[in-house]
Amino acid sequence: MLEQIASAFEAAFTLWNLIAICGGIVLGIVIGAIPGLGSVTAMAVLIPVTYYMSPLAAIAFLVGVNKGGTSGGAIPAILLNSPGTPEAAATALDGHPMAKRGEAKRALKFAIFSSVTGDMISDGMLILLVVPFAAVALQFGPLEYTCVLLFAFALLAGITGDSPLKGIIAIFLGVFLATVGLDPVHSSQRMTFGQVNLYDGLSLTSLAIGALALSSVVIEMLGLGRSGGRESFSLEQPRSGAATALPFREFFSYWRTILRSSMIGSFVGMLPGLGVTLAAFLSYGAARRASPNRDRFGTGEPEGIIATEAANSAVVGANLVPTIALGIPGNIAAALLIGALVMHGIVPGPFMLTLHGDLVYGLFASMIIANVIHLVVGRLGVNLWVQFAVIPRGVILPPVILFCIIGVYLPSQSLWDVGVMLIFAGIGVAMARTGFSLVCLVIGFLLGDLFETSLRQTLLLYNGKYVEAILSPVALLFMALTIGVMVRAFIMARRKNA
Repeated sequence: MLEQIASAFEAAFTLWNLIAICGGIVLGIVIGAIPGLGSVTAMAVLIPVTYYMSPLAAIAFLVGVNKGGTSGGAIPAILLNSPGTPEAAATALDGHPMAKRGEAKRALKFAIFSSVTGDMISDGMLILLVVPFAAVALQFGPLEYTCVLLFAFALLAGITGDSPLKGIIAIFLGVFLATVGLDPVHSSQRMTFGQVNLYDGLSLTSLAIGALALSSVVIEMLGLGRSGGRESFSLEQPRSGAATALPFREFFSYWRTILRSSMIGSFVGMLPGLGVTLAAFLSYGAARRASPNRDRFGTGEPEGIIATEAANSAVVGANLVPTIALGIPGNIAAALLIGALVMHGIVPGPFMLTLHGDLVYGLFASMIIANVIHLVVGRLGVNLWVQFAVIPRGVILPPVILFCIIGVYLPSQSLWDVGVMLIFAGIGVAMARTGFSLVCLVIGFLLGDLFETSLRQTLLLYNGKYVEAILSPVALLFMALTIGVMVRAFIMARRKNA
């Protein structure tokens, strides 16, 4: 065992492997900071480049892109309230208010430290629990997935906005929009209106960038227009002092939130299909319920940033559990990694540890090294990124609009998707003004396909024999949690409005 570990670190510490890891993290952070061009897009574009690398360097490079891209989405979320990736929308809830009160540098430090810590914990769990946890994931059937998603919807509706009812409406509006396109079972058209561009459904990138990022920019510009261009945000950013410092002792004083969020992210990552965004909001909700400062969440509470970023990054390592042990991708990024492995003649699955043990252990060592590099690169980058906070908003917002358009256009090279983004930007402004949660809309759309598929599979599987469904302990647990969360959310909302 010790010989395998020593040889793994020896392979991972080669010059070209370190260059690949560092390059992947830098590219991931930069691309993740551009709305729409997240780690998945970067990985998809860069996979052909890895053909000329060794298998270990290629996978280490793509893992670095994934790690950097996941944390990079927090940068525009904190500085501009424009999440670079859907999961970073949870980071914006407390990150941007911190930046607005002059603590942009501290908020970015909380984000990068939490991201690396969650990543490290998740990688440790991957190494220790890759086989047993993969076996647990196989026990989840369509019914269990349906109940888990209902619980996620209930939790999300309860923690975003002042009205749980508006949250539920926004979520199921997103689920409804996810049904546009061809039926996955019968291939019949659903709400396409004869438009070929709608056969594949609405673009997640267009909807998310339009509703979350572009609508936020429009609202900011309208605010600047009403104030005659006067603003205080950029003038309130100190360059040094207590508002920029973050001692490690202060950061680790939130160890309970760090550990809880990392475990939530790791658990979600081990279950194929649930994704990073669900982990972010589940963790945010759990941190809010457990915190004595729950009333400060949404106003610039550091625990909100810690919870979301630790969970986001914890998914990156954990989603390799089903990928390596079963050959089942945990999410889109893991699916791209499988494609890269196959391109190098390696088939993920139960025999991968036996046939390619050196590569697997080398990957584990590379992931640990990547966390150290990620911390160094991310910490040095804070001083660069925070400079954007002192640029007047009237100067920086127009380029953000351009980045939104580029981010939507490049993946598909379709002006149709740009038009969809503009439409949802208008819808986003209207929803924000009427108190409906844009985050709920996007999450409902993101998980809509998975929810519809698991629900239809459940109905077909039990075919009216719902008594058998009740006997599932996992389903019963999550349904009870769903009811409890919704009842509590409505009670809290009534008390708040009383």
